[in-house]
Amino acid sequence: MVRIVVGVGGLYAPAYQGADDYRFQPLPMVDVKWGRFFVNLQDGIGANLFDSEHVTVGAGLTPVGGYRAKDAPDGIGKLSLGLGGRGFVKLRQGGFEATLGATKVITGNTEGVIVDASLAYRVTASDKLMLIPSIGTTWGNRKHNNRYFGVTAEQSAASGLPQYRAGSGLVDAKAELAVVYRLTDRVSLMTVGGVSSLLGDAKDSPIVYHKTRPYGIFAITYRF
Repeated sequence: MVRIVVGVGGLYAPAYQGADDYRFQPLPMVDVKWGRFFVNLQDGIGANLFDSEHVTVGAGLTPVGGYRAKDAPDGIGKLSLGLGGRGFVKLRQGGFEATLGATKVITGNTEGVIVDASLAYRVTASDKLMLIPSIGTTWGNRKHNNRYFGVTAEQSAASGLPQYRAGSGLVDAKAELAVVYRLTDRVSLMTVGGVSSLLGDAKDSPIVYHKTRPYGIFAITYRF
């Protein structure tokens, strides 16, 4: 099976999780499947080790987000973008798709392990319109959560924020709705609106200004 979908879009979201300010980022849209190999935004670049009508098991490499120094509070500094090894299982039944994934950060300042779980449901409203509501959550181990949300003694002295150590636990929960409208057989428009809320130690971090924030994505894609 070969599927190639490419496009351009944008993400309007907090500059980092818990940030006070929003940031617009261009977002390349890629969804390629060539036999067992894939490239997409959710799972990165990799291969499906097992793929059937109801179950997919795969592994690959995926980017792990950080934040720029100018987006973080003064004195906190940057957390460089990383690369992680990701494994996942997807289960499909009756329009539902459940995903469970785990990512081990390999490079970048964001270290540790991240586990994600989500549940989506595809609703075909017409031959041109599809709605995809979904919910999801993320868990991080101590190393990851402390790297992202912690404040070291050095950062505390530079920023004036109190020192803070974050332990392992749930990081966030989110709900979103994707709307896909097919303009032609090959061209589609997509919008995504969602809300994410920080949980556990993450929400109590001194670098967190807002625990709950909305975000949005818009894209136009072309299917070859």
